[in-house]
Order: sequence, then structure tokens, then C-alpha cells
Amino acid sequence: MHSIIIRLLVVGFQAHHILAIPRLAVETEKAAISQDNNARNYHANAGVLGYVNPKIGTNGISPNDNGGMIPSVSVPFGMTRWTPQTRENYISQVPYHDGDTFIHGFQATHQPAIWMGELGQIVLTPGWARKVKPLFEQRALAFRKEDEVSTPYVYERDDVVGNYTRRIQVAMSAYAHTGHLRFDFEDTTNCQTEEPSQPYVSIQVTRQNWTGQVHIDPKWNEISGSNPQRQDYRLGPDKPASFRGYFVSRFSEPFKSYGTSLGANISEGATSASGELLGAYVKFHSNTKRVEVKTAVSFVSVKQARRNLDIESPDGVTFEDTVENAKSAWLEKLSRITIEGVNSTDEQHDPRTIWYTGLFHALQYPSDFSEPTSRDSKGARTFYSGYTDSAHESNDSYYQSWSIWDTYRAEHSLLTFFAPERVNGMMRSLLQIFDWSGRLPMWANMVETNIMIATNADAVLANAISRGFRSFDLQKAWTAVRKDAYEPPENDTQLLYYDREPDTPYEVRAGLTSYMDHGWVDNDRWSESASRTLDYAFNDAACAIVARAVGEEDQATALEKRAKNYARIWDAETQFMRARNENGTWANETWGWTEGDKWVYTFDVLHDADGLAELFTGGRQGMKAKLDEHFDGGHNMHSNEPSHHVPYLYSLIGYPSAAAERIRDIAWGNYNATSAGLSGNEDLGQMSAWYVFSALGFYPVNPAGDEYVVGTPFFEKVTLRLPAGVATGGELGHADSREKTLVIEAPGATSKPYVKGLSVDGKPIDRPILQHGEIVRATLIKFEMSETPTTWGEDGEL
Repeated sequence: MHSIIIRLLVVGFQAHHILAIPRLAVETEKAAISQDNNARNYHANAGVLGYVNPKIGTNGISPNDNGGMIPSVSVPFGMTRWTPQTRENYISQVPYHDGDTFIHGFQATHQPAIWMGELGQIVLTPGWARKVKPLFEQRALAFRKEDEVSTPYVYERDDVVGNYTRRIQVAMSAYAHTGHLRFDFEDTTNCQTEEPSQPYVSIQVTRQNWTGQVHIDPKWNEISGSNPQRQDYRLGPDKPASFRGYFVSRFSEPFKSYGTSLGANISEGATSASGELLGAYVKFHSNTKRVEVKTAVSFVSVKQARRNLDIESPDGVTFEDTVENAKSAWLEKLSRITIEGVNSTDEQHDPRTIWYTGLFHALQYPSDFSEPTSRDSKGARTFYSGYTDSAHESNDSYYQSWSIWDTYRAEHSLLTFFAPERVNGMMRSLLQIFDWSGRLPMWANMVETNIMIATNADAVLANAISRGFRSFDLQKAWTAVRKDAYEPPENDTQLLYYDREPDTPYEVRAGLTSYMDHGWVDNDRWSESASRTLDYAFNDAACAIVARAVGEEDQATALEKRAKNYARIWDAETQFMRARNENGTWANETWGWTEGDKWVYTFDVLHDADGLAELFTGGRQGMKAKLDEHFDGGHNMHSNEPSHHVPYLYSLIGYPSAAAERIRDIAWGNYNATSAGLSGNEDLGQMSAWYVFSALGFYPVNPAGDEYVVGTPFFEKVTLRLPAGVATGGELGHADSREKTLVIEAPGATSKPYVKGLSVDGKPIDRPILQHGEIVRATLIKFEMSETPTTWGEDGEL
């Protein structure tokens, strides 16, 4: 659950545009709201949610420098997120942008990231006029940006202006599958107007080129329908022909009149329609002051959407109940952490806002696409699979939205700390996809899209196994990753497998044919060849961990040997990684990279920092000099994921103080507490996961293993009440499965960036490495900080 309030003042002129203001403290918001006698106080007992700004990452000039986020309205890991719609979304554009000054409705969205497509969405818009305005361009309402406030449980806008003549106050909350909207229409009893008008609500079911269905049932005050839109339909091998996003909207007030729309053409009194640009609307009596709409979404059927509605928001559940449930859902996660001792800075750079918002972002993904069949939380669930194009039933959740090239780096490690109860289920979902498709996913958005490169699901499985999560079929996990490692994709030697190449088979490790033959992916035969070579070497290291977990020691040894293949594209003369052709010659140094260049990919050896250092002339000192050149020359682009581990390499080769300097520079330059607070796309929690870990003082450079590399803690004291099961692989009922309280102390960290000493429960730590089990079983991790560089940890990784 998550709530949203918007107040629309519609008086016929356009509001003055003002830049977004930073997040207000809860007390300030309460005072502002109390100025309006009609506004309810939604902010009581919000706790640490007062530090969360859901608008972080909603502003940017281009898609690449936009965080790609929306003011999310859903529970943690919810299937459907509800958002104010300020623009029509598509691949490279999300439904909300903080720079916009018009609102067009409230959208149930399933678009997981800015560079992925929408699917099965609907939009609800209130209005007040004689004639319904169903089209996106017609229904725009302007608003003043200075009146916009956003929190995890409530979002407010005051004095919105547009083409109508009266106020509409809007509030919205949502469960995992059900949105709850409240429309308060201005009392016009004593208002003189030129012509009578009625409050109404319109629903946009489909856009152009997509044929949907809609049905109005006046007896039950319902509108239902379906939308088949799936914008990624050309990507990947799966073609789920029967896919639909289904919905049921139930209204609190009887319909005065109703109808359907196809484009701008309105059919008054019609109860059913089918077509493109499809919509429906209902009008209410002119003296209606409040209408509530509960809208449930399903990927299974209209019947299941109605079931979701009856289970999640049955009659008797008030809007206020939903708001309080929204707080509870997010407080259960975020109130587990208490931060003390922070830099004194302005509101736009408050590190608590950045940190808590980061965790809020990270706990939205991957999405749980399963749907309830009863009110029993442990009962059977149903879900639609695009791989089989059919519905299934299970006692397990089913997770989708797998941006694995991004999230394997730190997001999945974060989930093992803050959502351990979900990790095993996520691994089972990966293996379920393998059962259906014969492959683990790369970037799944309902089905495989083949976006990005490599088989990094290998690392996600290894990550869970290394951290003690074993409640999934380990033998099947080995079967799946072994297939990744040794079986090339279909038509491997006939296709380039370039980015977003349409209608391709499962891409997995494109170029594996040459990688297995001579140790690298040929640049003259496959796209992104150098990045693939480096990532496949890391994938091999991850596969070795899975192999060892099922007793395949010989296989693990062979894969660990193959994981050294990164050295095969090392150009000793230039001291850079470099793409190679089939005959062994070097390719142009600008070729062969995935969202990066020779600089960042020269350091793309997450699993063997010492082995990488040995390649440089001068060993560790040579690598340190190259890292300095990388950062000082402006080559590090933290806005994209291949750079995220790079500053921590300093620690691994014996220069922790240099790591501390770079990490703090990156944090300051790439994150802030405003809507432009992410330098790059959030990418399903990965950008935020970097900050969450870095602020605690460590980061998973090799996410397939169980180690974290020490950097520089940002706070003087953090108390973490870790969930039950965090130390027992997500399983309860064991002696050590209770909640754990971990305190991380770093006195003076706000002004002292360098680590002088480190201990875990009093035991000194001499190298800049912490193991996962060591962290989750500890009660106190204590950093001794220094204002000047120190010699601590200079042995690096041993």
C-alpha cells in the first residue's frame, strides 16, 4: 500500500512554472496541510519515512541522465505501481517527469525501467465538464510545482489549474494489485456557471494500434476490460499472443450516465466497446461531492482482477485504512534502520534522504507478479507466465522484472540483508523460467527481451548460495548455469546479437562458440565482443561457485581456470583491455564495448583483482597509477553500472585511503536529495544499492562471492534491525534465525574519511574485507576513522 494526494484547482488558466522544491520534513508538511480544513492529516507517525523523497530520479534532460523513476505508489515488490501521469510513456520515457506542469491522470504502470516498455496499463482521470475529454492531449490539467509534496505514503499537489472550472481534490493509495482513488469535487451549490456540468471519471484502456475491450456494468457500478499492449513485443523469442492486462474499477457512487470512447468519438449510453484508443467514462450527479474508485489489475483474467479487488480492498476498507496500511508496509522495512551522526548540509544534500530513498527504491524490485486466490497469505497464488502464455497456480510467489546486467552487481546482495524472506522465492522464479524456456533470464519484462549481455543470472544464483540461501533446487541451478557456460545460443555463428536486435533466439552468451574455442569473443563476428569476453570470464567464476555447491569439484576447477580468460584480451603494449578478431589481431580500441569504453572495462575483473593487477607493468603500483589516470582524467562514469565497483579496487590492491577519497567524491557528485538526484538510470535499484552499501562502509565488488570490500562509512552510527532469517538463508525455525541487531559505528566519519582501524565484535580486521556471514552475525562493526590517509589495509586482498 502506498498513498497519494493531489488537489486540482481548475480555473481556466495555466499555472506559473516553478522548479521542484526539495523534500519537506514531515512536520513542515503537516503544518502546510493543516492550512486547509478539508485536508486530512496523513503524516502522523510517519517516522523515518519523512526522509524519503520518491521524486528523486524523476528529472533529467535526456533519458540517460534521468533516474527513470516515478513517485511510486505500491507496496514493496508490488506487481502494479500507480503514478501521476504527466506524459505518455514508452521505451526511453516513463509516465512522470518532474519538469512537467500538466497532469493527465493516474496510471497503473508495469514499466520497470526507463529503457523498457510498458505493458497492460490503464489510466484514470477525473474531470468536471459537460463533455468528457478522453484523449491525452485534451485532459491535461496544469499545476503549480511549489505545491507538490511527495512521501512514500502520500503525495500532494495544491492549486492545480486546467481547462475546467472547479476544484478536484485527489487522493490515491494502492496495494500490490489494487489502486484506491478518492476524488473530492468542489461543492458548487451556490456557484453560478454559464452552463451545467457534471463530475466524471474517464478510463483510458488502450492507445493507438492496440485493440482492447471494455464493459460498463451500471448495476454494480463497475467498469472492466483489458489492454494487450506490450511495448517490447519485438524483443526476444517469446511471443505471448494471449497476453492482456485486465482490470476492474468499482465506483462508490451510482452512475448518472456513462459511455465509451474510440479516440475522440464518444458513444453515450454504450456499455461495451472494442478497439484502439479505447476508453470508457461515467458521469455523476452534479451535486456529487466525493467519488471513490477501487481498481484492481490482473494478468490472469477479469475474474481474477475482481478477486484481487475483493481480497485486497473489500467493502468496508476505508481510504484512511489504506493510507495507514501504506505506512505500515514501508515502515516495516525502513524503520529497521536508525542513522545517527550525519554531515551538516542543506536539505538538497541530506544523506539520510538519499539513503532512505535509495532503500525505498531498491525494495521495489524484482516485482512479485503472483496474485492471491484467498485472504490466506500462505494460500495458493495464481500468475500469468508469458513463457507458456498461460496461467499457473502455486504456493510460491513469481517474480518478474529482471534487469540482471544491472542488478547482479549490488541490488541482489542488498536484498539478502533487507528482504531475506524473499530471496529463495526469487531464485525459485529464476529456475521456473529455466524450466519453461530452457534458459535463465537476461532481462525479463514478462518475457525475455535479450537486452544487455552475458548470463549474469549465474552470479545472482551464486550470490544467494554464497550467502547461505539454499531453499531452492541447487542441482537444477547447476544444470542451468552449466548450460549457460557450455551451450552457445541458437544461430550463434549467424547472428551479431547486437543491442535490441529484434526477433532473436535466447541470446545468453552470444559468441560462446569462439570463447570456448580460443578464450575470447571475436570482434569481427559478434557485437560488444570485448565486454562479452570479460563478463563471460566473471560468469565462469560464478558458475564455479554453483558447481562447488553441488559437489562438482572438477567442474568448478575447470570453470575457475576459464575465468582467467579476461587476460586474453589484455594489450600489454597499451595497458588496456582490447577487443580481438578471430585471427588474434587487435581491433580498434573503441570497438567491442557495452555502455562503456576501454577505460572502465580495463577494470572489469570483479572476481580477481590481484590477477588483474599482475597484468599491469609494475603490478599493483601500475594498476594504481592507471586507476588514478582513470579518475583524474574524467573517465569514470558512475551513471552507468560498469563503473560501480571501480573505486573499491583501490582497497583490494592495497590503497584503501585512495578508495575512500574516490568513493566520497562519487557519492557527492552523483547523488542528491532533489528530483535530479541520480546521475543515471536507477535500473531497478542498482544505482541506489551502491549508495546504500557505500554509506555503510562496504560494497560487494565480487557479488558472486561472499565478500564485501571496505571503503569509507558516511555516518557515525547506524543501527540495523535485520529481519529474521538474515543469518540462516531466509529460513526460520533455526536457533540463529531470529532478528539481528547490528550496530555500525564510525566516530567522526562525517569529517574523517579514512579508515584507521576496523573490528568486528572486538576482533581486529587487518585487511579491507568483510564476509557476509561475519556481518549478519555480528553485533558491532566498529571503524576507527582518521582525517588523514592511513596505512590500514595496505596488504589489500590476500
